[in-house]
Amino acid sequence: MSNGALPDYVSMAKPNPAANRAPWYKNTAPTYAGIFLWFVFWSQAPSGGGGEPGGVLSQGIGVALIGLVVAAFLCHALFYVVPGLLGMKTGLPLYVVGTSTYGVQGGFLMPGFLMGVLQFGWLGVNAYFASLALAPLFGGSAAAAKVIAVIWAAVAAFVGLKGIQYVAKVATFLPLIPLVILIIMLFKTLGGIGDFDADALVAAGGGTSGGLSFMGVMALSIAFVVGFFATAGAAGVDFGMNNKDEKDVQMGGLIGIALATIVAAGAAILIAAGAFGKTGTYAMNPADPGFMGEIMGSPGAGKTMGLLLAIAAFPPACFSSFIAANSFKTTLPKVNPFISVGLGAAVSILLAVTGWAGKAGDVFTVIGASFGPVCGAMMVDYILAGRRWAGPRAGWNIAGWVSWVVGFIVGMMPLVNMPLIGKVDVPAAPLMAFIVGAVLYFILAKAGLESKVLQMSAATAEGPADEKSD
Repeated sequence: MSNGALPDYVSMAKPNPAANRAPWYKNTAPTYAGIFLWFVFWSQAPSGGGGEPGGVLSQGIGVALIGLVVAAFLCHALFYVVPGLLGMKTGLPLYVVGTSTYGVQGGFLMPGFLMGVLQFGWLGVNAYFASLALAPLFGGSAAAAKVIAVIWAAVAAFVGLKGIQYVAKVATFLPLIPLVILIIMLFKTLGGIGDFDADALVAAGGGTSGGLSFMGVMALSIAFVVGFFATAGAAGVDFGMNNKDEKDVQMGGLIGIALATIVAAGAAILIAAGAFGKTGTYAMNPADPGFMGEIMGSPGAGKTMGLLLAIAAFPPACFSSFIAANSFKTTLPKVNPFISVGLGAAVSILLAVTGWAGKAGDVFTVIGASFGPVCGAMMVDYILAGRRWAGPRAGWNIAGWVSWVVGFIVGMMPLVNMPLIGKVDVPAAPLMAFIVGAVLYFILAKAGLESKVLQMSAATAEGPADEKSD
């Protein structure tokens, strides 16, 4: 089929030239590391984003760290590497590369539009936790937190739509704030790690059956970390298009994803364990202003740290809005961005003020269910095509869409009451969604249910780094 049959957003796409690319330590690694230094991620690491007494520390510090390391490398190897290589080899963004897996018509919705929609979920999460960090400065009431959440989300959406360039100028340095706070808190609590008792922690949290098992901790760690990372994994295409070669892709992930995950979440786990060993007080959120104030010996210090963490979290809120706005401009070109982004911001505010955005484990499950199958199908599509981008496929690629629908259902099972059977306990649901998406895509592709590949110009189809890296 000729180039004329391709939608404009595909046929007019231009690969990022090699001259515009930079080493991994100048783009991929620091950007990903900034994501994991976001306090909303590491503050939930000890609890695993859920309410299970003892969280990931139920079986002790060693098991908690093992689960974290496993989850970190799963993020790198399964969810990031293939998208990163696709971006590097083609020089094209996710919404174009995704047309191989979901078709040129289906590609409008998946993964581009879905990525945009879910960004407003992240904005809601950001607004909720930022409001909790700032509320103690305004009396600490629930009403104050809700007002802050509304203002936070609205301003971030506006800046993301109109003034992101100003935020970008300072965003590079702001992740240093949570890193410094983690170091200070770790130094203050290290002395209590030797006195940590996992059984006492579980009992203090109201547990009566010994807490999670070893495999339970593993599953909770994977579900939490992978669920948080899933969208950023697929976005590896956009990161990869700025990398020079395969080594840059690998190193960017190993340092920016695996190592950053272990450092940020590992520090938070050690802080929670050390604080319990030192004080005997059950507290699973190391970023809570009250917790930080107790450890620092000054409520004012805790409030100041909360303020600093909120300041560092503002650029990610703006970037979420920026990504969503770009997605909507591409997929809904006839809709005024103020309307589409405004509606999305309203949803973010609703999620924040109702408190649903504060259920981190549930939010990460939804994210993982949504993008786990995407990453799984993209990996298989890449391998079947000979470890390169197959090119845009016609219409709606059935293999991609069926694998996503089934994978999404599997990933969502822990949250949905199924008729007659209730909720189904799917361990490490985001990982299971990935596996289902990958396996189904392979089966359906081998059954001939991939739509045909449409022709593109050689320069666009191969990209500036494709031949060199094979």
